[in-house]
Amino acid sequence: MQRVRLALPEADASAPLDSMASTTWTVTSGRNKYENLVVVAMTFALGALIAPATWADSHAKAGSPLMVGPNDLQWADVPSLPPGAKIAVIEGSLNEAVPFTFRLKLPAGYKIPVHTHPPIEHVTVISGTLYFAGGDTFDEASAKMLTPGSVAIMPAGHPMYGWTKAETILQVHGVGPWGITYLNLADDPRKK
Repeated sequence: MQRVRLALPEADASAPLDSMASTTWTVTSGRNKYENLVVVAMTFALGALIAPATWADSHAKAGSPLMVGPNDLQWADVPSLPPGAKIAVIEGSLNEAVPFTFRLKLPAGYKIPVHTHPPIEHVTVISGTLYFAGGDTFDEASAKMLTPGSVAIMPAGHPMYGWTKAETILQVHGVGPWGITYLNLADDPRKK
């Protein structure tokens, strides 16, 4: 039986496992190159089994499920919408280029003036009724009545507006950054 010496590279415990694949491995023995290749492959497989926990933890955290019930939501005022609206951000940072999901709670008799958003916006009615339309002029006759379970998908930059008659909760999702621009600057509550 011949001894095989395998020179393992020093590994940074926080380095991702795939960085080990690009490392130079040295095998020396009296065996032929094919036998050496088998030893290297077996060693790499063993390395995969004992990869640093930090690598596995970082992927597990990024892929962890998020489960949120209605009572878990934390509602806050929305400075970019007319007074009375509340927002509960479920995932993502609204000012970054990442997926986001949030809920809006709109009181009875609430109006959202004509506006646009930089990303595509997916709106689902959770409760209540949203009267919603696309266009650059607020026209109630053009609106569609969206009841619970209804979905509206608005292209990026497309003017839209809406209103409620009773309290309405919406869920909005897309990929940020999210923002709102009013066609009539006098409608922007941040300017008042």
